[in-house]
Amino acid sequence: MSVRRLPAAVAAALLGGIGLAAPAAAHASAQSAEVGAYTLTAARFWATAAALLALAGVVIGRLALARSVRRIGDGGTKGAITALVAGLIAVVGGALNLAVADGGPGTGNGVVGGAAALLLGLLATVLGWLALARSRRTG
Repeated sequence: MSVRRLPAAVAAALLGGIGLAAPAAAHASAQSAEVGAYTLTAARFWATAAALLALAGVVIGRLALARSVRRIGDGGTKGAITALVAGLIAVVGGALNLAVADGGPGTGNGVVGGAAALLLGLLATVLGWLALARSRRTG
């Protein structure tokens, strides 16, 4: 298997329980050179999923940071760890997507989503780390 088809294979493996693995794998192998602007390729799906995970990590990290300042409940420790893990997963997913992309924006390789996942994942990781440091310092 080539490195270029790795995101498609991982997406197919993740969607295997739902029964969508065969169409996703068939679509990735039969993809033409011309991709429409609104066509959801496997690489775009992978990048979008990573970007949405990173966005959720940013929201959770911001809430955990606010909670750690006010010292309510657990001090935001669970949210901080969640944001930290979600951010790290999104950074790895976005970086992997950008590493295997052989074209720029608009080629169907998910370059824009991968970059968004990378940046938002870094932000979620920093927010989670700050919230975790504050919650441990005040606890």
